Amino acid sequence: MPLTEHIQKKLELLPDKPGCYIMKDANQEILYVGKAKVLKNRVRSYFHGVHNNKTTKLVARIEDFEFINTTTEKEALLLEINLIKKYRPPFNIMFMDDKMYPYIEVTKGADFQVRITRKAKGRNSDFFGPYPISTYAYDMVKLISQLYPMRRCRTMSKTPCLYYHMHQCPGFCFQKVDEKEALARREKIIRFLKGYTGEVKEELQEKMAEASQNLNFERAQELLGQIRSIDYIQEKQTIDFSIRDNFDVFGWYEDKGYISFQGFFVREGKLLERNMSVAPIYEDVQDAFVSYILQYYQTNKIPSTIYVPEGTDVESLEDALDTKIIIPQRGDRKKLTELACANAKEAHEQKFQLIYRKDRELEGANRKLSTIFHKPIHTIELFDNSHISGTYNVSGLVVFRDGKPDKNAYRKYQLDGYRSDTDSMKEVVRRRYSRLQRENKPMPDLLLVDGGVGQIHAAQSIRDELGIPLTIAGLVKDDKHSTRALLNENLQEIPLDKTDPLFFLLTRMQDEVHRFAITYHQKLRAKGMTKSILDDIAGIGPKRKKQIQSAYPSLKKMRAASLEDFEKIVPAKTAALLYARLHEHDEEKTDTASPAENAETVPVSDAGNTRTAAETPASDPSVAISDPADSLHTEERAERGSEE
Repeated sequence: MPLTEHIQKKLELLPDKPGCYIMKDANQEILYVGKAKVLKNRVRSYFHGVHNNKTTKLVARIEDFEFINTTTEKEALLLEINLIKKYRPPFNIMFMDDKMYPYIEVTKGADFQVRITRKAKGRNSDFFGPYPISTYAYDMVKLISQLYPMRRCRTMSKTPCLYYHMHQCPGFCFQKVDEKEALARREKIIRFLKGYTGEVKEELQEKMAEASQNLNFERAQELLGQIRSIDYIQEKQTIDFSIRDNFDVFGWYEDKGYISFQGFFVREGKLLERNMSVAPIYEDVQDAFVSYILQYYQTNKIPSTIYVPEGTDVESLEDALDTKIIIPQRGDRKKLTELACANAKEAHEQKFQLIYRKDRELEGANRKLSTIFHKPIHTIELFDNSHISGTYNVSGLVVFRDGKPDKNAYRKYQLDGYRSDTDSMKEVVRRRYSRLQRENKPMPDLLLVDGGVGQIHAAQSIRDELGIPLTIAGLVKDDKHSTRALLNENLQEIPLDKTDPLFFLLTRMQDEVHRFAITYHQKLRAKGMTKSILDDIAGIGPKRKKQIQSAYPSLKKMRAASLEDFEKIVPAKTAALLYARLHEHDEEKTDTASPAENAETVPVSDAGNTRTAAETPASDPSVAISDPADSLHTEERAERGSEE
């Protein structure tokens, strides 16, 4: 791109020091974060010389940049990781969406627990993992709970629970347990998790033979199942080293603007699992590889040794992670490093075409949108409303950046009372964009409403009221409620070819906003249906609530109680509030005609799908038509989303 005067002046200010640089677009949104040994050389390289297609795509959107000096390269490296984690720039390679792998935690003490955790920190537990495929971790914990009785409950009760009666818990909560025996059991579990499964299998085989001799075939079958479970877990550990050691191995492969990473996790000489990632690359390969490893260890336990291939910046990694980083020269570890790189290459070749095709389709769809609206389209926001008979009225906002969902930017809105879809659209548009305007944040390139003329007019009226630059369009649906065309602000239909990538992108967006709004609506409705009427009354906490429910286990009995009856349980003021709440609809009901006299259809709206109560099966749980006073449950006002 041609150098602007603004960027030229900032380039002249760059120091000959290490640090981080932050690339921004025209809306001051962060595109990319990088680190450099010498800021002046690294940042200038973006604006001079020839780049590959991927880097050219990044540079074309850079309108500004910032830089932060650091005293050492290590500080720059750590700062870069923190900035990536904080801002999640779209052009940075990120480790599996910041995913935290599960570990198996064995707490200390006689009343130990074995459980799944994603934070392998703390001195009061032993940790085993990570398990990139979480199913293996859950299978292991399930098997251990079958093999060894242990504490199962996080909080102690005073009576034995079901686990005790199933012989899966010694009963720490109500009786004294032999500590030596419990600690010996814990040591067996530790050895089992370290891979010493032979002794457990022998013990189970002896018990199985004994059960068979005693004609206890059900018990023998159960023990056989446990033996097979151990064999299944052992099969997953495909490599067994002669040295019982803990280490991780990483490799990479890069081709055609994409990079693949491969990681092996070896614990006690056993290969637990591997992780893999393929992503487009906009930076130096070695920088991307180092960044990937550092991001991984932001959320996972650092082993005593990490093995990496030739050419890796070992010094930077050792400084940042404070552990031993080795480039193996011979032996099994050298072979394993080569295997990691070979696996990265194989995964790259297998997945590249699929990922490349998807990226090309997204780029094509975004280009077509830019052509339609005569402006660059990078950020798209969509609203959708959901309610049922006017209750639990909510709206959801989803955000797509360059065709990909940005789930951190999603917002949920709870609306007060019933209103039409048009009025709901006006409220959420006003709340969303008045806040962006107030906080001086960039507006999206395009607002899509999941409706026709009415919702476009509603969004336009709020845009004009706020005086903001906002391009608005609607999604036109056919008689089968599927997307048929785009509707621009001039109410002109732009037909969509059902084989065009833009059609699939818009359909995916429509499905996503619909899913998001419906999920929030269902969550609020579930909360409302499971909330007791007692929760709304001041002066009734968990203890009093339990006392009232114990005395009056059903709503019918509660409504039949007198004010004096309640005063025997709770203070007079609270009793009066409770009595009034239970009988607040009595007067209304005496004036209400029978259902047969007042039969009418009640609209049930679900993000644009409408049906009548007469068409709705009586067993349909999605229709809530009961009076709040007729149930122990009442509507709950859920927290608003972060957008108001």
